[in-house]
Amino acid sequence: MKKTLIALLMMSAATPALAQDLGQKPPEATPVVTTEEEGLSGSVSFEGNLEDLGIAIPGFATDRNAQTPANTSGTAALGKELAQVVYNDLKNNGLFKPTGPGSLPQPSYGEITAPSWGTWSSRSSEMLVQGYVRAGADGRLTVGCYLYDVALNKELARAGWVVPPVDWRRAAHKCADLVYSRLSGESPFFDSRIAYIAETGPKDNRVKRLAIMDSDGANHRFITNGRATALTPRYSPDYRKLLYLSYIDGNPRIYSYDIGTGRQTLITESRNPTFAPRWSPDGRWVLYSMAVGGNTDIYRVSAEGGASVRLTDGPGIDIGGSYSPDGRQIVFESDRSGSQQCYVMNADGSNQRRISFGGSRCATPEWSPRGDQIAFTNASSFNIAVMNPNGGGVRTLTNGWQDEAPTWAPNGRVIQFFRTERNSGRTALYQVDLTGQNLRRLATPVDASDPAWGPILP
Repeated sequence: MKKTLIALLMMSAATPALAQDLGQKPPEATPVVTTEEEGLSGSVSFEGNLEDLGIAIPGFATDRNAQTPANTSGTAALGKELAQVVYNDLKNNGLFKPTGPGSLPQPSYGEITAPSWGTWSSRSSEMLVQGYVRAGADGRLTVGCYLYDVALNKELARAGWVVPPVDWRRAAHKCADLVYSRLSGESPFFDSRIAYIAETGPKDNRVKRLAIMDSDGANHRFITNGRATALTPRYSPDYRKLLYLSYIDGNPRIYSYDIGTGRQTLITESRNPTFAPRWSPDGRWVLYSMAVGGNTDIYRVSAEGGASVRLTDGPGIDIGGSYSPDGRQIVFESDRSGSQQCYVMNADGSNQRRISFGGSRCATPEWSPRGDQIAFTNASSFNIAVMNPNGGGVRTLTNGWQDEAPTWAPNGRVIQFFRTERNSGRTALYQVDLTGQNLRRLATPVDASDPAWGPILP
């Protein structure tokens, strides 16, 4: 059954206010409108490992080669770019080994809804992803995406989106999400964004700026200008804001940055060392850690600012704090036992209990959006690992020299982190899936640390 979905991106540009540390203004953005979407139903003929599944992704067709700001060569060239983004998403995920538009015949516009089955079966393609792009009189683009089972000669799924030219990549990511979800049975994650700290300069005088980009590294932009150090960003649950720690005049302040307006709101400030602000799942609260008199505890403050409430009150260093998806529990790290370990407590600070054992140190825990796993830094070997919420089922996923600060993809099946090189000290973002396979580096224009993966875009 077809349905119409309208998702407004709250990202209109405005002159920043209360913005002590802002760089360039956010770009203008306009609504993304879903025009049609078919349910993901029906059987699939392929049986076996997904990496053996032959998926053909030819260039998207067009009804006429119309001019568009998205590509100066028109919609014909844009169609190939759209297919290339879909191909890159599915290939870089590591779960599939698709064939991209560069080595496939270009289907005609009429073949998008009536595939030439013989063409694709002769290429040993089990699945076929076809699409189209049309330029409307209002300048917006209509992008359609179809997934076919070649052996069954059957359509498995389809969807279409009307987007402004600036958002053409979003339509491609949504197409990749459609294919990924239908074939893997997992929730999508390609149409999302990543925030991180962009680092430049010598080791003893690093400039650290807040930056954001699409999940594949495209549409990169710097948010702050580097005059004050920015640390540990996190997207709000509704994607409208970024939470981060800034040191202005040497004093730590926690800010909420509105991505749409460019406005910064001061949530809390102190002369005491402050660390690791984190949102609650409903966006109402912010957790952070603060050192007072040599003792570091975890605090909670309203996202609108105001008085803070201390949640831990024991000797030692309690840092971090990541809510479970239902908001009822918080995982954090503490050295109260004599070494860095991970603990869980209720959201009000009660029932604090240690969950990590086994001789290794546990740091920077982050609860999966699915609630079934906690990712953390094994601070003994500096590798990324996961465990069950009760501390069992520990698995190490990486084997680098210094890997730390895990953050989850929206579907809870891929983890991003940053790696420091042994000799140079340079930092970069990496991704790995829950099998510990498919490790890849995500390109950034400068060194990168403290990644934060946001939810699926509305």
